[in-house]
Amino acid sequence: MPKYVCKGAKLKCSMGSKQSALGVTHLKNPVKSHKKNMACIMDHKPVDNIRPFGLCKTPINPAVAAATAAAGGKLQEMPCIPNTVTPWIKGKTNVLIKGKPALMDNCKLMCMWAGVIKVVNAGQKTVSSG
Repeated sequence: MPKYVCKGAKLKCSMGSKQSALGVTHLKNPVKSHKKNMACIMDHKPVDNIRPFGLCKTPINPAVAAATAAAGGKLQEMPCIPNTVTPWIKGKTNVLIKGKPALMDNCKLMCMWAGVIKVVNAGQKTVSSG
């Protein structure tokens, strides 16, 4: 069953070398789960919400393409600079966070450099049953 995504959730990009943490920037009256700000599908802004994923390996990224060309065609990974211009896909439309669908851990986000960003850990605390 999908979980709601909160600030600090762990993300992974298919073209990045490392995981990253989600930033949630609702400052006025945030909706909380497990004492953490909940995310919505509009939490897709580079740097504010989507932080770098280490090194980028896609030749669609202009920095990677230029470095690869300079290296005679041998792929050169370059620092990730997320380019996420559209909202997350498949938010929970019947639960709204700041008027927008809630972000769930089965949602995906597309980077313009061909990366697919997924939620690895929703950022919720695990509550023990004992």
